[in-house]
Amino acid sequence: MIGPHSRVRLHYAITLEDGTVADATVGEMPLEIELGSGALHPNLERLLLGRVAGSSDVVVLPPEHGFGARDPAQIQTLPRHDFPPDMNLAPGDIVGFTTPGGDELPGAVIELDDSAVTLDFNHPFAGHTLSIGLNIIDVDE
Repeated sequence: MIGPHSRVRLHYAITLEDGTVADATVGEMPLEIELGSGALHPNLERLLLGRVAGSSDVVVLPPEHGFGARDPAQIQTLPRHDFPPDMNLAPGDIVGFTTPGGDELPGAVIELDDSAVTLDFNHPFAGHTLSIGLNIIDVDE
């Protein structure tokens, strides 16, 4: 049975409300993780607790139990001159930033012109109800 520090090998598929598969391991190598290592969002780790090898199901995760609501304060506009002049940017591009604490923070370009770049720092799954298919292959307690 999966516990707080179990090593788990699994396949998963994360599907958005409109049926778009946003992330999946199906057809690829299974994901191998150790719970508590920070490899998965804590709310996704909680979905695994208590499951056993061979189990398979789909869990619906509303925003308040997943990645939260979209936060308008996480949309920031920066001057275009803050980016290297030879950096080709387009809507949808992901730009990495390093916080003063040394953490990496990705921002998705949502709009730009010659003077400014508008970025969305919300998690891409924020505001979405997710259907998460889980297929637990192996558990090492």
